[in-house]
Amino acid sequence: MTGARILVVDDEPQIRRVLKSALSGQGYEVFDARTGEEALQAFRERRFDLLLLDVNMPGMSGLETCRQIRPTSDVAIIMLTVRDAEQDKVDALDAGADDYITKPFSTPELMARIRAALRRLPVSATSSVVLDLGGIQVHPSDRRVVVRGQAVRLTPKEFDLLLYLASSPNVTITHTKLLQAVWGPDYGDQVEYLRTFVNQLRKKIEEDPAHPVYLVTEPWIGYRLQTSAP
Repeated sequence: MTGARILVVDDEPQIRRVLKSALSGQGYEVFDARTGEEALQAFRERRFDLLLLDVNMPGMSGLETCRQIRPTSDVAIIMLTVRDAEQDKVDALDAGADDYITKPFSTPELMARIRAALRRLPVSATSSVVLDLGGIQVHPSDRRVVVRGQAVRLTPKEFDLLLYLASSPNVTITHTKLLQAVWGPDYGDQVEYLRTFVNQLRKKIEEDPAHPVYLVTEPWIGYRLQTSAP
């Protein structure tokens, strides 16, 4: 999605300059903000396709900025973290981010993450008809999910993952196929990465995420979406 509009949010001027230069060189339209407060103001004034959002900033943190944006927008959000701790990743996804990347990162890695975050499963690849999975209804046309009668807000990547699984209910889909279908050809071997996203999705669709009845693991192979809970 070249030409996409990206907002870079980081309190370090050098990082903003480097990212603006690298992203502009790839054909993206780039804006920047120094704080979470500035990011929210920019977000009110313009439409963005993706936010690169630093977790640790003075004032409003990146996590809080993400939490404020996510309830009203499906913009793609990638969090920039300085640690590779599992809890940092979970905190970023819990706040509503689509992805996370640890500093320092290479330009090719960042570009791959951006392409993946901007990627969306086309509705035509599945159906505009509501997918009723017995307790879960997936509405592809307006990207809505209803779980046991209650609307549930998913991040764009969570929705794409659920939609792809729902398009083949009761069929085990391999890790590689899921990663490449939802995140793109740059992915395929990142099983732990996929597991993190599956766990986040389970928190939103399962009554007991520790004992899932919808989103089921097929050990060493992949995942399948059951059509109904027992």
